[in-house]
Amino acid sequence: MAIFTKQILANTLKEMVKTKPIDKITVTELVEKCGINRQTFYYHFQDIYDLLAFIYRSEAVASIENQLNLKTWQEELITVIEYMRNNEALCLNTYRSLGREHLERFLHDVFDELVGRIVTEISKGKNLEDKGKVFITKFYSYALAGTLLEWLSHGMKESNEEMEKNIGTVMDGSITFGVNQYLAHKKGL
Repeated sequence: MAIFTKQILANTLKEMVKTKPIDKITVTELVEKCGINRQTFYYHFQDIYDLLAFIYRSEAVASIENQLNLKTWQEELITVIEYMRNNEALCLNTYRSLGREHLERFLHDVFDELVGRIVTEISKGKNLEDKGKVFITKFYSYALAGTLLEWLSHGMKESNEEMEKNIGTVMDGSITFGVNQYLAHKKGL
């Protein structure tokens, strides 16, 4: 029953942000729209931003689990871009609110998983230590998340396909190059 209640609250908040900024939505308004009492809300969440964190955490987990079935990193990127487009009001409202770090964490979690798998695959047999894998993963994860946050902040004017193509063009072979450069630098020390 708890997950059902949380999902009702999450879905209602996602609907409300289509017409009102997150910073202006109160717990009272949210629970009235859900038909749930305030005590129930506070049983599950500390405030609206805690609910926002739940939305991104649960959707990040679902996104990562769905990505495990995809064959290429480009398919995974398309999934994230489509999520942002399909949840544009939520993402844009989050970006412009005090809860921005939840959106950023969502993107970093998804891209850490995606890039981490790529780095692990590329570095097989190359003697790349875990510290190096983490650094390279974070570097590309931040590049991808930053690019999508910038796209969001400018109103997502480019189509999903254009974003995927632009990112794909820059990223194609880039992680392999980054792993090789990192290893070459380590050998030169």
